[in-house]
Amino acid sequence: MNIGIYLYDQAEVLDFSGPFEVFSTASRVCDEDSPFTVFLIGETGDWVTARAGYRVQPDYSIRNHPPLDVLVVAGGVHTKEMNKLPVTDWITKQAKTAQLVASVCTGAFLLAAAGVLNDRRVTTHWEDLQSLEEQFPALELVKDVRWVDTGEVITSGGISAGIDMSLHLVSRLHSRELAEKTARQMEFAWTENH
Repeated sequence: MNIGIYLYDQAEVLDFSGPFEVFSTASRVCDEDSPFTVFLIGETGDWVTARAGYRVQPDYSIRNHPPLDVLVVAGGVHTKEMNKLPVTDWITKQAKTAQLVASVCTGAFLLAAAGVLNDRRVTTHWEDLQSLEEQFPALELVKDVRWVDTGEVITSGGISAGIDMSLHLVSRLHSRELAEKTARQMEFAWTENH
């Protein structure tokens, strides 16, 4: 499965690095195959400066990436990004063709701006719940959870919750055994209750 992680200037580092580590580790420790090919996508494919000056070269742009089975949208300083029509149009298109769309932290704002979260149960970073509710009042916000899975759309709480959500996705897309093996390899205490 192709797992594309969308990032942008001022994205939260763990929002994209955490899921990247989960899916790449899952493929590495899987006994029978490599179930996931994970890569980073930026709007243009040029260097991205994430939070605290962390510079990253995405593998692809929104115009030249392989077909996606799963799209994960990172959070961070999202206001400028959620107002970019080419980006939100692309997210809308991916949501129609990908098996799953997920967000980490304030990546939920980009999904909401793209119309992907309409009338769904969602979560985001605790600090941004009120803002998400004010900007998108049709959403049903869920507090005090690590992630919310509504079928083809999954949203997670802030920052490290994206690792828990990604392990949940490994369990859902492959097996619980692989998710547990991945968490153990990462020496991560997987919070399964959501």
